[in-house]
Amino acid sequence: MVQHKEQRIGVFVDVQNMYYSAKSLYGKKINFANILKTAVEGRKLIRAIAYVIRTDEKDKEHFYDGLAKIGYEIRAKDIQIFYGGAKKGDWDIGIAMDIIRLSGKLDVIVLVSGDGDFQDLLEHAKSLGCRTEVIAFGKSCSSKLKESAHLIVDMDKEPKKYLMGAMPTRQPEQKEGEEKLIPIELKGEATKTVPHQPPRPQNRYSRGRENNPTQRPPPTPPRPQESGTRYRPYEDNARPPELTDDLFDDE
Repeated sequence: MVQHKEQRIGVFVDVQNMYYSAKSLYGKKINFANILKTAVEGRKLIRAIAYVIRTDEKDKEHFYDGLAKIGYEIRAKDIQIFYGGAKKGDWDIGIAMDIIRLSGKLDVIVLVSGDGDFQDLLEHAKSLGCRTEVIAFGKSCSSKLKESAHLIVDMDKEPKKYLMGAMPTRQPEQKEGEEKLIPIELKGEATKTVPHQPPRPQNRYSRGRENNPTQRPPPTPPRPQESGTRYRPYEDNARPPELTDDLFDDE
């Protein structure tokens, strides 16, 4: 299906899903203004609804006002706190009901969420004749949504466009006392890293072995032994006989 300027667009943003996806993947906040621009893409915007959960945080009201100035309608509900301290807050049913109610007035439904629970909703919208598009982070988007939607906008491909603030570019510095790794390349294999090792001390046998690693030191010559006796050189501090003419007297 082709996008064109006469299509009527409805944008439905699961704010909680987008907030936690951006926080876990990049540690940053979402740029909802650029998301809305990407969703509309020069077409006729009919409704843009942002679904939020009210909490005790004071700065949330300022955040809601910012969404309204961008062009979103705000639908909010209070977070549910159960016995034992468990908390719950989601808009799955509310988003589904709004899309079903508005599908007759829309040509394109843009869902801004990576939640796989919306797969059946997209399939139902397609059966009603609507084009379905999903905007989400590809790394956290459900494969079910990717299979069901006509178009997937992967925000991981342009994170600078959809996140607030500059992206980190510096590599983490090496901590003091941490072992330094030196990359080495092996033919036919990926680059590996090995711990740095100091050079080994050389001896008279190791010199020149860099070019011939198979060379071995010469074997130690065996000690002479007499048959049936144990070789003991210079027992009792005896000295070897001197080479004199007496050793070669004629018989």
